[in-house]
Amino acid sequence: MTTDAYFAELTDALRAAGVPEEQIARTTDELRGHLAETGTSPEEEFGPAEGFAARLGGPVPAPGEPDGAAEHWTWTADLFNDRRMLDVHGAQGWEVEGLDPLGRFVCRRAPGVALAWEYRREVITGRRRARVLDELTPEGWELCGEWLVYGYFKRPRAATAGPAGAVEAPPAAPRRWLFLSRRGKAVLAVWCLLVGGAMTSFLVGGLGASGLAITVAVASSLSAVYTSRLETAAGDARKKTADRR
Repeated sequence: MTTDAYFAELTDALRAAGVPEEQIARTTDELRGHLAETGTSPEEEFGPAEGFAARLGGPVPAPGEPDGAAEHWTWTADLFNDRRMLDVHGAQGWEVEGLDPLGRFVCRRAPGVALAWEYRREVITGRRRARVLDELTPEGWELCGEWLVYGYFKRPRAATAGPAGAVEAPPAAPRRWLFLSRRGKAVLAVWCLLVGGAMTSFLVGGLGASGLAITVAVASSLSAVYTSRLETAAGDARKKTADRR
């Protein structure tokens, strides 16, 4: 089968599955670009067209459009850990739709057989922005979010991995939303110490030593009351468990 015949069959299969024409064109262009780089035939790289279309999944809604069937999840990580976690979550089928004002990754995952995604982060300030976009766009990379001086890019892994780019049994959405590296935790601890020191200096200067002592005493009392309530609740729970036995 020739390359044109293969992509004609693939296009027909995707169209029959209800995939929008724009998405079909974008997908086939990315796949043709991959074949041009590898020099392999489409059947050798992706397998039979009909089966490959099934692995690619159904229509992917455009960013911002409602999609009741898709899963949605928002998470964040520090700059030491974001690329690693993007790789992990991209392999699970999570597609970044954008970054919210807090710098969190807003993600979506199509139901059924999801596509795996790959990501990269680049500095895109000033004149560098146009150069980075010119270099990455022909390779299928799409800008999916910006934060500070960084731009985050995505593309379906099927463009480079072929059939291996599909996630046939995606794991459940993580319950966590914050992923900090060891360096990120260390930076956060230093920041907390600096803020704590600044607040202590303010209290000493504004309230005096006696005012600071009163503040510490009140905070300790509240903490003791809260801890006592937790211990009481835990004791009641243990007693109920023993009574059932």
